[in-house]
Amino acid sequence: MPSERFQFTGEGGHQLAAALDTPDGPVQAYALFAHCFTCGKDVLAAKRIATALATKGIAVLRFDFTGLGSSEGEFANSTFSSNVADLVRAAAHLRETRGAPTLLIGHSLGGAAILAAAGQIPEAKAVVTIAAPSDPVHVTHLFRDQLEDIRKHGKVKVQLAGRPFHIKREFLDDIAEHSLMSHVAKLHKALLIMHAPTDDTVGIDNATNIFVAAKHPKSFVSLAGSDHLLSGKRDAAYVAGVIAAWAERYIEPVAAQSAAAASEAPRNVVVRETRNSKFQQIVTSGPHEMVADEPLAVGGQDSGPGPYDFLLAGLGACTSMTMRMYADRKSLPLDRVTVTLKHSKIHATDCEECETREGMLDQIDRVISIEGTLDADQRKRLMEIADKCPVHRTLTSEIRIVTKAAD
Repeated sequence: MPSERFQFTGEGGHQLAAALDTPDGPVQAYALFAHCFTCGKDVLAAKRIATALATKGIAVLRFDFTGLGSSEGEFANSTFSSNVADLVRAAAHLRETRGAPTLLIGHSLGGAAILAAAGQIPEAKAVVTIAAPSDPVHVTHLFRDQLEDIRKHGKVKVQLAGRPFHIKREFLDDIAEHSLMSHVAKLHKALLIMHAPTDDTVGIDNATNIFVAAKHPKSFVSLAGSDHLLSGKRDAAYVAGVIAAWAERYIEPVAAQSAAAASEAPRNVVVRETRNSKFQQIVTSGPHEMVADEPLAVGGQDSGPGPYDFLLAGLGACTSMTMRMYADRKSLPLDRVTVTLKHSKIHATDCEECETREGMLDQIDRVISIEGTLDADQRKRLMEIADKCPVHRTLTSEIRIVTKAAD
């Protein structure tokens, strides 16, 4: 599955490294994934679940919390509250650039963070926790022998999963202030709790606490035989399959959401590098996603149309649509319109009707095929209508392009 890597600004002003795993075809829904404590967006469970969900039409955004993986900042300065705030920021970034996440997924402490953040992400309709603690304080059992030292000295280096991390007193104070069950009780979203009965890192009683506190609709799925980190490849695939099937009941496809929110206002077109090759771009317009690229001859991979191809496509589509609307309004027997276009450069001296007399000019050749039992006058009128399409008018009028740097 395609994976787009980028950065967004976290709550503390740091650049957080993110990956968006997208389907090969249309996006049915957007999901936000929160990884486990001291893990990262590229931990096996996160990658496998995101990839598997992408095959089912769900695009998944995963990112490294502050100070982890490729994200900026110091892990020691992060807290449970800052993680929650970064999840809300991630959802906002997704909302602004693609589509708001309607599905929230959290693994281990990331599950607790997702539950705490869900109320601040209004578009989210369904929430999934995987091996999540019912209280963020639960994470302190990983370094319980050093709790006294942390409170005494303010900052202590601890070993977690074989790696050194600094834990501050502020982290302990912050998690102690969170009442996660109050967030669960007023979730007002569909909840799926997934937990292994034999999880020896976060016991199954945590799943029980969350389930009891939650209001319906709520579901529980046992991950019998899996470990806390879902190390088995089949476990991650199973989790993704269950999530996709369960979420279908609660979240509307992106296309349906967009249709419901459709208005007369023009929507943004967002073009972003994939970094999978030199020129490849993802072009997004509302619920639609396309790939742009350059031909092999100029260093691209030819994985999608080039910039001028999109320009010609816009003119061709507008031409055909305008002719169709006119034909329908006038009840003309028009069966089909086919528009073939080509862009080239010509010498200004070769264009007698052009105002420019020197250098090179852009020329678009447009050949229109009209099918149907139309007479000569009807065909002539349709050809005249072709020049009245809005894109044609835009290209042949004065254009002002305003460019500014993003905030």
